Amino acid sequence: MLFNSNLRLWKTHPAAWAAWRSLLLRLNPPAAGLCPGLGSRDMSDGLSSVSVERPLHTPVMLKEVLHYLEIQPAQVVLDMTFGGGGHTKAILNTFPEVTVLALDRDPTAISLAQQLAKEHSGRVKPLLGRFSELDALLCDMNIKPGSVDAVLLDAGCSSMQMDQAERGFSLSKDGPLDMRMDGDRYPDMPCAADVVNTLDQQALASILTAYGEERHARKIASAIVEARRVNPITWTQQLASVVAGAFPAAIIYARKDRLQRPAHVATKTFQALRIFVNDELNELHAGLCAARSALKPGGRLCVITFHSLEDRLVKRFLRGHDLSNLDQYHFSQNKQGSRKDKLLDKNRECNKSAHWFPVQRKVVTPEKDAVRENPRGRSAKLRIAVRQ
Repeated sequence: MLFNSNLRLWKTHPAAWAAWRSLLLRLNPPAAGLCPGLGSRDMSDGLSSVSVERPLHTPVMLKEVLHYLEIQPAQVVLDMTFGGGGHTKAILNTFPEVTVLALDRDPTAISLAQQLAKEHSGRVKPLLGRFSELDALLCDMNIKPGSVDAVLLDAGCSSMQMDQAERGFSLSKDGPLDMRMDGDRYPDMPCAADVVNTLDQQALASILTAYGEERHARKIASAIVEARRVNPITWTQQLASVVAGAFPAAIIYARKDRLQRPAHVATKTFQALRIFVNDELNELHAGLCAARSALKPGGRLCVITFHSLEDRLVKRFLRGHDLSNLDQYHFSQNKQGSRKDKLLDKNRECNKSAHWFPVQRKVVTPEKDAVRENPRGRSAKLRIAVRQ
């Protein structure tokens, strides 16, 4: 079963877990799901496959990554989120004779990595798989634990995925409500449309609260359940309209992003669904563990996150917290700062140096000029640590 790892996160939400198991049963065989055929709407208008001739991705915090990784000639670097290849290309062009292991769970990204490998013979090794599959992939390539010099992990959804309407990640572009980062690698993997149209109201509200930190989760979940009784919700802008319909028109764009620009009221809903469908928090934890295993002593790890759930997980991991049972941890903002949590953090101080030494005490954020050039990187946070 593809989503056994979700059991750890859903122990505190038994109703949601029961609904999720029911969802998987209903989608067996895969043809019963909504993903393989979301409708007959013509996708040819403005939707096309990725073209390697046009810019795919502006790498976030590129200057900082190249600085803090401290890459030396002929070293081995692991890019755990190849995406559009922006960071890898810069590494190849900046550091001679460096070999890059290019990991990504998205087949589209790996096809780009394979093309780049042809341009840089022997210097790029594409790896198709999730963070949780990295140990096995490295073993298949005869790369032993503790042999990698530097690791970059750029978490979250890539710009390439956001720009492809047919992938269903963007609420500003109409497309099938998919959101699967693995593409069609796992046909029986539920997509966002399956989640929205199958889980009950309580389970949906739990997802929006846990992964979107959405204050109005119950109101949005109720609106989704009411709307799907009329017609299945299978398109991105259809879902955005349903969420917007739960609020007065005056506040649909009342929320502001970090640049004080209007943000659609459904933004957090889309984030929550994406994280849940792709099991992103468990995968991020698995990736951090794999990076720790792969790095040699003195090797550097750079992790870029884009929202608070990711950043808190990374911060606690680098501090030596035991995150093997993620359900015991509350990553929501309103759970921070309690006396109990502070005592636990104090007791774990002794574990700080067990595996990692922080290069910067505080998180590194993008420069203002970089944010103006690439607004999508406005919420990026970079944490750097050296493997002990």
